[in-house]
Amino acid sequence: MFTAGAESLLHQAREIQDEELEKFCSRVVKLLQKDEPGPDAVDALQRLFLIVSATKYKRKLEKTCMDLLQTTLCSPKCPEQLQFLCAAILRERSPADSLSLSWDHVQSSQQLSLVASVLLAQGDKKEEVRSVGQHAFRVLESRQPEGPSLRHLLPVLSKVTHLAPHTLHEDQTNLLSKRLVEWLRYASVQQGVAHTSGGFFSTPRARQPGPVTEVDGAVATDFFTVLSTGQHFTEDQWLNVQAFSMLRAWLVHSGPQGPSAPDAGDRSEPEGSTLSVLSAASTASRLRPPRERLRDKAFEYCQRLVEQSTRRALRRGDADLQKACLVEAVLVLDTLCRQDPSFLYRTLSCLKALHVRLCGDPARARALLPIAQFFLSHGEAAAVDSEAILQHLFTRVPCELFHSPMLAFEFVRFCGDSLPLFGRNLDILKRSFPNLFKLLAWNSPPLTSEFVALLPWLVDASTAVEMLHALLDLPCLTAALDLQLRLSPAASERPLWDTSLRNPSCLEASRDPEFQALLQHLLRAKASGTVQRLAPLHQLLQPMTSCARVVQCAEAVPTLLQAFFSAVSQFADGALTNQLVLVLLERRDSLYQVPQYEARVHRVLSSQLLALCALHPSLVVDLAKELLEFVGSVSSVHSREAMLAAVAWAVGEYLSVSWDRRCTVEQITRFFEALEALLFEVTQSRPSAALPKCPPQVIAVLMTTLTKLASRSQDLIPRVSLFLSKMRTLAQSPAPSPVHGEEDAGAICTRATELLTLLKMPSVAQFVLTPSAEVSEPRYHRDANTALPLALRTVSRLVEKEAGLLPG
Repeated sequence: MFTAGAESLLHQAREIQDEELEKFCSRVVKLLQKDEPGPDAVDALQRLFLIVSATKYKRKLEKTCMDLLQTTLCSPKCPEQLQFLCAAILRERSPADSLSLSWDHVQSSQQLSLVASVLLAQGDKKEEVRSVGQHAFRVLESRQPEGPSLRHLLPVLSKVTHLAPHTLHEDQTNLLSKRLVEWLRYASVQQGVAHTSGGFFSTPRARQPGPVTEVDGAVATDFFTVLSTGQHFTEDQWLNVQAFSMLRAWLVHSGPQGPSAPDAGDRSEPEGSTLSVLSAASTASRLRPPRERLRDKAFEYCQRLVEQSTRRALRRGDADLQKACLVEAVLVLDTLCRQDPSFLYRTLSCLKALHVRLCGDPARARALLPIAQFFLSHGEAAAVDSEAILQHLFTRVPCELFHSPMLAFEFVRFCGDSLPLFGRNLDILKRSFPNLFKLLAWNSPPLTSEFVALLPWLVDASTAVEMLHALLDLPCLTAALDLQLRLSPAASERPLWDTSLRNPSCLEASRDPEFQALLQHLLRAKASGTVQRLAPLHQLLQPMTSCARVVQCAEAVPTLLQAFFSAVSQFADGALTNQLVLVLLERRDSLYQVPQYEARVHRVLSSQLLALCALHPSLVVDLAKELLEFVGSVSSVHSREAMLAAVAWAVGEYLSVSWDRRCTVEQITRFFEALEALLFEVTQSRPSAALPKCPPQVIAVLMTTLTKLASRSQDLIPRVSLFLSKMRTLAQSPAPSPVHGEEDAGAICTRATELLTLLKMPSVAQFVLTPSAEVSEPRYHRDANTALPLALRTVSRLVEKEAGLLPG
């Protein structure tokens, strides 16, 4: 992020000890005490600012130094550069108990803004925000003469309005509204005069200002706006720009409580007057309250910006400014229509024409978002259907501009912010999740948290299965988007991709018709309701698994899966839960082979499988065939231990008559035989490079599950007892185990012994291993006569004392 030199300076600043800092502060004090501090003082203050800002910990400065920094900041004779540095250091030290800034000697608005920035950084412990706001309004009321203008004051007022809007009085609100009207509508249309130092070649004729121009170079024929251009600007033109920057926030603050809310201004209008229409209109305009006049001028200003946005800018910077101002103008129009519905019909025609124009201009697609928000907010009131606008927005923009990080972030934020407004159009958002996932796949690190919040609104019973497949294939989607950009004919418009793969071998192969259908399905714009096996596509895109963007996306998938299942669990019924479990079993071996991706996903899927089983325990009986096939098809436990352990635990926990009356002895026996064969295989096979050893956790789960099943079908007890005895003997063997180390073998031996002890009393084993549902009730653990820990301790003592008399 920083150059080597900058990193070195930061490191030095962080390493300075308190003693060294104290000596340096003494040097700063001596330099600032001079009658005319020079370059040495500037250099010392720059170094001091670096020291206090290089670490997140507050550095201690001497009180003498702090007092002198405040004195220098408030001194009217102090150079501006020193004032800026003093203010920056004091802000870094905020909040500070020793702060004692005074307004008494502050004269210029620029110095006032610096003092205000320090006070506002204190956190309003002593009502600094109110103090700053009141002083700023006193300066605004004083109407300072020509010279340092109010340009530096507006950011202060905007900040005060944001932090403490309740501190402003009605007359102050009206005053600022009047000033904003003047700055927005009546700024000069002549360029400012260049500041020259005089000389032989400086003539009055050369310094005559010309008119401001439009972004396309034409002479402006209407009032000045932020999109007007020129060589130099006057003070009122700068105030015009700043007024527009704070306009929307001020409108929200000063907005009426209702259309008929009283205002401080005079609302009387001439009735029955014999004056001319023009005179009456002029009088009514003058008598309108300042807030209403501000809304009128703001509407005119925004319409002017929309008109200016149609001009072709000569400079790229002006083109970017056009796009930003167009977005802000639409947002201001939306605010105006919320506050005063009389603007609505005048705005509709303007924005409809603007939408038609923007649909054919991908470079300005960002402005489509506030337009869509406008129609979502006001479409019902204006009897306008916003469906067509939303369809275009969700179909075209993510598909074509997913690689724009700014647009992707704003698009997802638009979706989140507009959720209460979608209404019956919410289905458009839900059906468009494949397109939204393109934004996520390409920009996964910054958008993951946004999608975690958005997923509960995107998923429902009709799209849950398809969305789960899409989330599991998200890294593959990233690779496909990268491939799509590499094949794009518009090379000059393509964003940068991972240069480590200059020419992947899959570029030419992807043109094969066999893969085109799979790519089209993966890159679809809307939910199709169908699922396709993408294993061939995974193999085709295997060379791209090392791309940094693909790896980043793969790291985000586990978090997204947890958010998905958390949302689905709120509405999933038994049928949907069964479908989701089938997907988990099916996709265990069908994932895009990004390094470490499969293991991370398996950990999440295994935990969610258990959560789904706890939600609907009957799915173990419903999916008995599929679960048996899964257990029987596990040829190698390696990389599948998490899923295998989860399935085995679910079978042992929920394959019981107490959870589902349909459970039969035959089902229990089939699962027992399948798990017994699997456990025998993993414990008798010698580990190798191709077949690593089975984790002891999996062996423990399999032994426990077999014991649980045997306790429910007592004919199986001799078989599992014999097997557990062999496991204990194998673990206790003095020869080193070919499968596990000494510690793992000890854990397996302990578990086998515990299970054998339980099986000596079948009724107790069933009581412990298959407790009834009432065990989860608090009473069961509070009652001393029925407490499960008490029962276990009693059984343990009986087994230990009477082991010779018990069967087995």
